[in-house]
Amino acid sequence: MTEFLQNLLLGILLGGVYALAAGGLTLIFGVMRVINIAHGAFLILASFITYSLWDVLGIDPLLAIVITTPIVFALGWVTYKVLVAPIRTAPMASTVLLTFGLALVVEGAMGEIWGNNSTAIRPSYGDESFAFAGLYLPKAQLYGGLVAVLVLVALWVVLTKTWLGRAIRAAAINPSSAELVGIKVTSVAALVFALGIAAAGAGGAITGILYPFVPGSHYQWIARLLAIVVLGGMGSLNGAVLGALLFGIAETMTSAYVSPSWATAVPYAIVFAVLLVRPQGLLGTRMREDAVMA
Repeated sequence: MTEFLQNLLLGILLGGVYALAAGGLTLIFGVMRVINIAHGAFLILASFITYSLWDVLGIDPLLAIVITTPIVFALGWVTYKVLVAPIRTAPMASTVLLTFGLALVVEGAMGEIWGNNSTAIRPSYGDESFAFAGLYLPKAQLYGGLVAVLVLVALWVVLTKTWLGRAIRAAAINPSSAELVGIKVTSVAALVFALGIAAAGAGGAITGILYPFVPGSHYQWIARLLAIVVLGGMGSLNGAVLGALLFGIAETMTSAYVSPSWATAVPYAIVFAVLLVRPQGLLGTRMREDAVMA
């Protein structure tokens, strides 16, 4: 029972980190109907930036989030203004192709700057654990999970308790009506895209501690994040959090009780099974075929 509880807690902590990165992806889709294939590339970029801050300046990788996140936010803002805004109302396939091409460009830039060797962030507490009531919780996963929860709570407060959050929700539900009440949807869209990328940046700073990475790691991350978003329901932030927790728990339990080699396969099998029963995801809603963004 103790082992099961420990694995459950580790799965929840891992799911919290996944939720942070996936939350940014689903936020972008919910407001803009843009599937950002470059999301994983920005996550890995944040991991490399965090690595440099830790390796060169000696800044703790979790504290480096306060530096990494604004940098990635600015990159997200510029990316939207320069690349995404001109084709925002184009067919969704256009934005998929654009962001896929952007992911390749970011991957190439990371390879030129940091090289293509496997990189890992190993702070002093990376191999240490807390022991409590027979449970052993790695400090890196515990700290990373708690930081992810704090950032998610801050994002939730912004979206639900502020004027900006109300403007974002209005722009997502009915852009035309939002314009009528004085909300500049184009500006909101730029801010949402930057916020979504910033969430990936914060997630990348944490995942860099938990997993080794190379520039090409963004392929596995975008696959994982898209699966989580689809599982929870496209455009649903609550769904992304739920899907991420289920994904993290499934990975951890599979690794512990089946085989580590199956840890990446079983969560996707769960996604397929859920979609067979509920195609719109756990907390998603069916979209009209003729729905278009203004």
